[in-house]
Amino acid sequence: MFHWGKWKKRMGANSSSKRPVFDEKEDVNFDHFQILRAIGKGSFGKGLNLFSPPFSTVQIDLAESKRKLGLCRARYSFQDEEDMFMVVDLLLGGDLRYHLQQSVQFSEDAVKLYVCEMTLALDYLQSQHIIHRDVKPDNILLDEQGHAHLTDFNIATIIKDGERATALAGTKPYMAPEIFQSFVSGGTGYAFEVDWWSLGVTVFEVLRGWRPYDIHASNSVESLIQLFSTVSVQYNPAWPKDLVSLLRKLLTVNPEHRFSSLSHMQTSPYLADVNWDAVSEKKIEAGFVPNKGRLHCDPTFELEEMILESRPLHKKKKRLAKNRSRDNSKDSQSENDYLQECLEVVQQEFMIFNREKLKKRQEGQSEAGGDDVSADGDGEAEAGATDDDAAEPEPDPAPDPEPDPEPESSKRSMCGSVCSSPGSC
Repeated sequence: MFHWGKWKKRMGANSSSKRPVFDEKEDVNFDHFQILRAIGKGSFGKGLNLFSPPFSTVQIDLAESKRKLGLCRARYSFQDEEDMFMVVDLLLGGDLRYHLQQSVQFSEDAVKLYVCEMTLALDYLQSQHIIHRDVKPDNILLDEQGHAHLTDFNIATIIKDGERATALAGTKPYMAPEIFQSFVSGGTGYAFEVDWWSLGVTVFEVLRGWRPYDIHASNSVESLIQLFSTVSVQYNPAWPKDLVSLLRKLLTVNPEHRFSSLSHMQTSPYLADVNWDAVSEKKIEAGFVPNKGRLHCDPTFELEEMILESRPLHKKKKRLAKNRSRDNSKDSQSENDYLQECLEVVQQEFMIFNREKLKKRQEGQSEAGGDDVSADGDGEAEAGATDDDAAEPEPDPAPDPEPDPEPESSKRSMCGSVCSSPGSC
């Protein structure tokens, strides 16, 4: 049996064990989160499991309404010097792509519920003037009860007042024909209908195991336009006629004749018995419930993050702290230059002192004439020293002459010309 508590404790071992401090009055940033592990990776970013601070009641209430509509709840968005972050709820059931790769055979009833939940999600987005533009199995997440939620709005766009989108955006195998046509010949662009085409491709793939058109990222746009005009979709003869009819309506090449709203979907005989209120409230039992005893994501994502990633996020805090420290040092460069000038003055005026050499010269002078040592610069430095050492002095016939030091006031005046506070030198 897989224990989530032990897993979180183990995966959080590489991060600080200190709980992030969160003040609702301050802006959320990366320091408020702890990384547990990498759970996904896409063309524009990566998915991470995070430990996060508690959320306010208002945020939960607002986000809960979106989750009922089949959308993954957004919590926070912020950015730093390196990345942009979008924090959403962790749905433990994994995405449909992962389950397809695990050779899961979805029942028709399970897929029918996905169709209904995605219909509510797309209808809500359309009411908010949003085109998702990347509906596919990878972006449909399951919660622990098996209900579907649409996520990843990285390339979504907003159109209002009859506007049309024109950018070539999306994942090629799931992009509607009018997107390619608009890119090649201009035309009037495209609108919300493209998401419903993508839903049709996704439903076909989840049921059949492969997509209705053999399209890959390497295919040219021109070849895809030709493909849509010449190739017919082959439906499974074992599927119910009403299901095939619904898929035909979603995969209609002409967007004007395509199903593209909740009201359109409700006219389908295949969905005639659906209680849409129960779907919205997640009261219909899912046909496929992910196993709660395992982690529904590819473990290689974590290995890549830890080993191959040039800028792993689990080291971001230390990396940014180092960069900021470097930036601060650049800001203080002028001050460092000033202090360097002071240091050079001190080095120039510094008097080299050798106690042993002084001792030998003093003993040599005492032997020669018994005269007292004159009070030169070395004598000042040697003030308070004793001359009654027990060792017998060695002769020093040619002592090196010591330079006479400049008066102390001269040194201070020179340092003062550079330093604002001579006493500090």
